[in-house]
Parts: sequence; C-alpha cells; structure tokens
Amino acid sequence: MWQRLWQTWTIDKPAVLGDWLWQILVVELAALLDRLTLRKLIALIPVAIVIGAYWHRIPLPPELLMLVGDVLAYIDIFSMIFLIGFFTRVATVVAVVRQAIGLVRAVMRHVPMALHRFGVRDHRAKDSARRRRLTHAKTDDDGAAGMAGLAWA
Repeated sequence: MWQRLWQTWTIDKPAVLGDWLWQILVVELAALLDRLTLRKLIALIPVAIVIGAYWHRIPLPPELLMLVGDVLAYIDIFSMIFLIGFFTRVATVVAVVRQAIGLVRAVMRHVPMALHRFGVRDHRAKDSARRRRLTHAKTDDDGAAGMAGLAWA
C-alpha cells in the first residue's frame, strides 16, 4: 500500500502537473500567439498600465487610464485617416504627372508641323569651298609631305 501511495504522489501527480503545465505554457500559448493581432496587442496596453500602477502602488487617476485606452482604441481610426490622406496626395501627384505628360505629347505632336512650316528641309547650304577643293585636287601622290625616306611596297 505504501509503495502505491509513494508512486502516486512522486510519479503520477507530478507527471499530470507536468502535462498540464506543458498544455498551458506551450500548446495554448502557441495557439494564442497565432491568433494575436496588432489590434489585440494594442488593447492589452491599458491593462498592463493598470497592473503596473497597482503593482507599484502608483496613484493614477482613472481618467488617465480611460484616456490611454481611448487613444489606443482610436489608433485604427487615425491610421485610416492618415492612409486616406496619403492616397489622395498620391492621386494628386499622379494626376499632375499625367497632365504634364499630355502637354509634352501635344507639344511634340506639333513639332514636325512647325519644322515643315519653317521650311527647314527646303534650304540647302552650298558648299562652294568643298567643290573647289575637289576640282583643284593634286593628282601626284609622290610629293606627300612627311613621307620622305619611306618606301611603299
């Protein structure tokens, strides 16, 4: 009888306690962390402040705790307002860039007509100096300067 009682209180009960601790501290905690979101984490901050205030015996007025809780709850609303403002600014910048691109395209569309109107391709420069050089070119290649003393094969 003593041996059975000894086994129950030294082996079985601590094993059950160990299984219970494993279930609570490992399995349930992992499942909780899987479901934990940023919103739920922010909602825990006022609870931590209250616990810290009572644990350290710091006198905090309840209005301050309610204010902290409300401000943290309104972070979602503030972030949505911020994102809407950001996206409207981005939309404005995109609209201005599109208008600038349209203006550049319109100007570039009119450039060929303006060049044709000025007659840029009709007037050709006369190169009289080049033509004179071609008619007065030397036919004797033996008298090239700087080549004296070299023989060509």
